[in-house]
Amino acid sequence: MDQPPSTFHAFGPSHLTILFLTLVLPFVLAFTVHRTKSRHLERTICFSISGLLIINYIAYLIVGRQFGVTHWYRALPLQLCDWAMAVIIVALWTGNRRWLEIAYFWGIGGTLQAIITPNLRYGFPDLRFISFFVAHSGIIIGIVFLMLVYGFRPGPKAILRTFMWTEVYFVVAFTVDCLTGENYGFLLDKPEAASLLSFLSDWRPLYLLQFHVVAFVFFTMLYVPFAVVDLLRRGSLSKAGAPEV
Repeated sequence: MDQPPSTFHAFGPSHLTILFLTLVLPFVLAFTVHRTKSRHLERTICFSISGLLIINYIAYLIVGRQFGVTHWYRALPLQLCDWAMAVIIVALWTGNRRWLEIAYFWGIGGTLQAIITPNLRYGFPDLRFISFFVAHSGIIIGIVFLMLVYGFRPGPKAILRTFMWTEVYFVVAFTVDCLTGENYGFLLDKPEAASLLSFLSDWRPLYLLQFHVVAFVFFTMLYVPFAVVDLLRRGSLSKAGAPEV
């Protein structure tokens, strides 16, 4: 007799464990790379994270039918987290900072929220739980690891570049949603789990407009810490370079 799937409990032991590992692992990996100064180790970690993301996604497609994914249009890579996964994989392979900046804003702005308030019904050790967190936590771990190893920081123009790519995503996902009735990107309906989107309007035109505003505000907030550091550094340099009276 089949056992009923376990239920996901937000901030339960398994969820808190995932959050802890997602936060700690990239720092441990980056510290190890800095300590050993091993380029080979760095590349091994990059390819391991990207390989895990790819294998997890392929495995999901293979077993998806068992979990109710009976139509092709329900398995399209059209969640924003899917695009963030593709971008961070390219960044892990190439070390390209332009791809990393997009992954940073999409990953920290969207994927991180998905980890904290997941739209998930199934708990550990259900495969859907494992697949969900391998994908989403893997994205965050990859982003933070590269930022720490490369000393990466986004510039103000990165906000506009990422927002333009987000508009491309919006057009593609919204078009597919309208054609198939799916809800990629939560552009047609709010997620079941409580999140920031829960506070937006129930009227779709206004909801979509607010969605864009929230995205831009999130991207700006993610740049603010870097802007503050720049201002503090400029203030310190100005004081250091000021002539004594």
